[in-house]
Amino acid sequence: MKNKVVIIGIAGGSGSGKTRLVKNTLLALSDTKTTSIEVDSYYKDLSHLPFKEREKNNFDHPNSIDFKLLYQHLKKILDNKKIETPLYNYKEHIRDKNNVKIIEENIQIILLEGIFALYDQNIRDLMEIKIFVDTPSDIRILRRIKRDVNKRKRTIESVIEQYNKTVRPMFIKYVKPTKEYADLIIPYGGKNKISIDTIVTKIKKYYI
Repeated sequence: MKNKVVIIGIAGGSGSGKTRLVKNTLLALSDTKTTSIEVDSYYKDLSHLPFKEREKNNFDHPNSIDFKLLYQHLKKILDNKKIETPLYNYKEHIRDKNNVKIIEENIQIILLEGIFALYDQNIRDLMEIKIFVDTPSDIRILRRIKRDVNKRKRTIESVIEQYNKTVRPMFIKYVKPTKEYADLIIPYGGKNKISIDTIVTKIKKYYI
């Protein structure tokens, strides 16, 4: 299995600790050609809609993700080709037309992170390791409030309303069931140092 591009899927509810897990894993693999891709970057482009209509879109439903484009990009990476991943503007609810993230050729490890990282079967089939970050809901909502208020300039009221209206029911219906596809279930995400050490050890032993 060595000398091939390895895709590792990291899923879990919003605020579960996926992003921190990715950051800490990237640090631990800093001596390798490893990078990350956010599934959220592949939200469908809604620039053709008025802003008020874009606001109404359910971003916690799998139909909001352009899985076809994501699959095409991952296939190119597996063929050692360079790609340009989209970047999403969360404030305007559109893809950033002026910026992309470049994934160079000959990458070794891709950490694919997002609530729907394990949702699509075609994409799951490209993965060598599938991870689900399992964190209690009360911790997840607190983390989401802190993130959305500080980084995405949302109000606390709007975050709580969205959580109750779409985030929680969509998690129960679409995200939580993907836990059954996971090879490894990690409690509390990036704060779980033992699990990170296990992931890094396995990657270096079998894939690099």
